Amino acid sequence: MHNKTIADISRDLAAGEYSSVEITENLLTRIKNTDAHYNSFITVSEEQALAQAKAADARRAAGNADAWTGVPMAHKDIFCTNGVLTTCGSKMLSNFIAPYDATIVENFNNAGAVSLGKLNMDEFAMGSSNESSFYGAVKNPWDGERVPGGSSGGSAAAVAAQLVPGATASDTGGSIRQPAAFCGLTGLKPTYGRVSRWGMIAYASSLDQAGTITRTAEDSAMMLNVMAGFDAKDSTCVDREVPDYTATLNNSIAGLTIGLPKEYFRSDLSADMQQQVRNAIAEYEKMGAKVKEISLPNTHLAIPAYYIIAPAECSANLSRMDGVRFGYRCENPQDINDLYKRSRGEGFGIEVKRRIMVGAYALSAGFYDAYYKKAQQVRRLIRNDFVNAFNEVDIIMGPTTPTPAFKRGEKTADPVDMYLEDIFTIALNLAGLPGMSISCGQVNNLPVGLQLIGNYFDEGRLLNAAHQFQQHTDWHLKTPDLKNQADI
Repeated sequence: MHNKTIADISRDLAAGEYSSVEITENLLTRIKNTDAHYNSFITVSEEQALAQAKAADARRAAGNADAWTGVPMAHKDIFCTNGVLTTCGSKMLSNFIAPYDATIVENFNNAGAVSLGKLNMDEFAMGSSNESSFYGAVKNPWDGERVPGGSSGGSAAAVAAQLVPGATASDTGGSIRQPAAFCGLTGLKPTYGRVSRWGMIAYASSLDQAGTITRTAEDSAMMLNVMAGFDAKDSTCVDREVPDYTATLNNSIAGLTIGLPKEYFRSDLSADMQQQVRNAIAEYEKMGAKVKEISLPNTHLAIPAYYIIAPAECSANLSRMDGVRFGYRCENPQDINDLYKRSRGEGFGIEVKRRIMVGAYALSAGFYDAYYKKAQQVRRLIRNDFVNAFNEVDIIMGPTTPTPAFKRGEKTADPVDMYLEDIFTIALNLAGLPGMSISCGQVNNLPVGLQLIGNYFDEGRLLNAAHQFQQHTDWHLKTPDLKNQADI
């Protein structure tokens, strides 16, 4: 049962092939036996999951079931979950039991889903490798010596290792798409404002967006059907009708115009990576799509702009983590200043401290105009590039990452080299656009991701294009060899 997709499980439950309790117990046993190797979970909610599964079976027996009733999944540990430890991968919140559910958690609960627990992540979503978690690094199921990507590495590893069929995730600069690419999965970052951020612990509020990591585009559409929608509790959430994202999956893509940004096919992108991406584009052409070269001239400014804006926002958001109201508190503080300094100094990891310091500097008197204001102006230029491009094309494609998954420890000594892993993903967050990564090939037996970029609120078109590719290829069906990696 563990190798089933969300759609498979939904259909099997409806047909009575097995009960929600049976598949939940199966996956909980699998997590217990294997996750010590992957380290993808921070908290396993066994008691809660079984209670939800029993309730789902009762609901189905009463004839009140729908597509999600009894389907298991898991949440990235950035989403507050009532009565469950919610850490954001940090020592700072290592004792925080959330007193309420994030909106998307509540949405899945209302839909009848079964939550198996909370998934590991880079601390406060700051990282591209899932090595900065207080709870330890996560291993990539394709190769235990390599990273699964970050910050949603726990979500990606759990799905790739077949511990859960799908998981929630969040994306501030590529933190859904990059792990999906590294682990051979489907990752979806919706348009900013499409999904409520209420109850999602903030890193950079103008960039953060909740999304999904699954095996297929069909599963992503099923998850987005639950997650998307207006939430009055989130002032950045857009009040806009939510379509049924599964309804258009099978539409023909004949005549679709695909834009290929010349800036994405850089000289430092390896020939092997380029070839896999171009092979995928050729597959789209076989399905009737048209290809056009375009330019996104300000792409090279995305990373410097992001690493001013995101740290500035994180320095403000994380100021609430002070050892006073909740979370980690140092022992025997001498006075209020000692409480602040030692609680934050001991509670935050090195990458979080680095970004707080950069952000505080960029917002300080005398530097705001030179750095933060200028970065926001560049952000508008990047957005304008995409607006102009979508006057010519329907969808934009290119590589998700410049390399396949790299080895643990390979980039930790050079933060800039680590930041460059997000060269193709960050611009979408600055512009607020939706994006996906789907598996499109392999290099050295490691997955390669194809990034699909859509216009605002055009997730349906993205999912349709991804689904059609997956109907004509089998890259999404390839799984890592798990036999020798853990006690399966």
